[in-house]
Amino acid sequence: MAERIPFIAGNWKMNLDHLQAIAFVQKLAWTLKDARHDYGVTEVAVFPPFTDLRSVQTLISGDKIELGFGAQDVSAHPNGAYTGEISAEFLKALDVQYVIVGHSERRQYHHEGDEHIAEKVANAIKNGLVPVICVGETAEDLELYGPSAVPVQQLHGALALAGGATNIVVAYEPVWAIGSGQAATPEQAEQVAEQLRYVLGEVLGGEVADATRILYGGSVKSSNIAGFLRQPNVDGALVGGASLDIAEFASIAQFRKHVGT
Repeated sequence: MAERIPFIAGNWKMNLDHLQAIAFVQKLAWTLKDARHDYGVTEVAVFPPFTDLRSVQTLISGDKIELGFGAQDVSAHPNGAYTGEISAEFLKALDVQYVIVGHSERRQYHHEGDEHIAEKVANAIKNGLVPVICVGETAEDLELYGPSAVPVQQLHGALALAGGATNIVVAYEPVWAIGSGQAATPEQAEQVAEQLRYVLGEVLGGEVADATRILYGGSVKSSNIAGFLRQPNVDGALVGGASLDIAEFASIAQFRKHVGT
């Protein structure tokens, strides 16, 4: 079985300008350093808004901070007449490592479907970015189809153009749990994560499936992170609101202190 390094990712959404981002990253790095955080044992990354990326990149590079960072979205197009879009090539030029693709807020508010998301995933991979592919069901989906049918369908769709991909991350984010304060149970997360790993095996092969990290997202906090990370198919968390609280996010990143292993 491949070793999967746990991954704690903080999605800032549309919060913090570039000056606030600088102060935030500095303080987060200091907090984790004081806690003697080992990034080789648990990876930690932040996902700021587009306008913050250059500032975050300069700070991380200049101060040799071990935090990773990613973007919250990417265009399906390489370049051209697409006003307001951000190309994967531009992100790669800023040393961006990761990009969130298919977040439920993009699906809901921007009407992004599986085909469009598949194009974004393919474009990210082509340019050396690691897509963090988000999948998840609404409360209505859960009632109609059960816990894994919609996430499985979404992952199949997102991977439609990703043949040969070897480095992706999948994030299971039940829409009914995001921002609600009511997280899924660790057992619920594990049930879906196991099915998602099966899909990865079908599409990308067993070796890639075994090595791919699957995150849980949705009302993650320091008091419940340990339960999720005890599950064999849950390899980390995509953290929303709690990622804007430095002490809380640092505590989530230090989940091993709560797990007791």
